[in-house]
Formats: sequence, C-alpha cells, structure tokens
Amino acid sequence: MRFWDSSAIVPLINQEESTATMRALLGDDPAVIVWATTGLEVASALWRRARAGDLTEAARTAAAESLAQLAASWSTAIDVAEVVTRARRVLAAHPLRAADAAQLAAALVCCRERTDHLEFVTLDKRLADAARREGLRVLPG
Repeated sequence: MRFWDSSAIVPLINQEESTATMRALLGDDPAVIVWATTGLEVASALWRRARAGDLTEAARTAAAESLAQLAASWSTAIDVAEVVTRARRVLAAHPLRAADAAQLAAALVCCRERTDHLEFVTLDKRLADAARREGLRVLPG
C-alpha cells in the first residue's frame, strides 16, 4: 500500500507529463491510501486549471468522473485529531504549507511512524524533501 499525495493523484485523472509514471506506480500497487481532504484538493486543482483556461470543461468533467471512480477504491485516513497534532510537529520541522503538512502527517499516522512500512507518492518537491527527512521512501524516485 502506498500513501498518495494529491499532487500525484491529479496526473492519474488528467493527462499530464507525469501521467505515465503515476499510472505505472498505481499499476505496480493499486492499494491507495489518501488523507481525508485529498479529493477536495484534487477538485480544487481541476477547477483552478479550468479557470485558467488550461483545461476544457469536457476535460474537467471527464477528470472529475475519473476522480470519483478512483476515490471509490482508495482508503482514507480520517483520524483528524491525530493528524492535526502530528501536522503541527511537521510544520515546526519542515517548511510546508498546512495542507502539505496534513498530507505528510496523515501518512505518518497511517504507518504509525514505522516509515519503512509505507511508501509516499508525491510530485511536490518540498513535500517530498520533508517526507524523506521523516524517513519515508518517496516515489517517484
């Protein structure tokens, strides 16, 4: 099972430069775990691209449908209180925004800090750096 950050989910549902890489990772291990707000973050990314003119309405609609299908099969970390507590520590240790700190904290909660038990999938460089410093194996390598 791998923990997927929202930045890695977007290319699974919208054609991007990293789509082939992300789909290969998903094919290698289809057991996906995400933080409770990942679907919301992905929807926000789609709307942001649509408003900027980088995504047609048809492409946004298709991506939203793909997101719903993917979300039906993933597991969700929902222990909000524990994740928020852990995210505060993560924020003190790493230069992250709140949403990224929550993503990393959720992964740490999911593996109960046994970082050798969970891989972390992200395309966000700052988040990847922080996850590595926390001891997680980050994909793509």
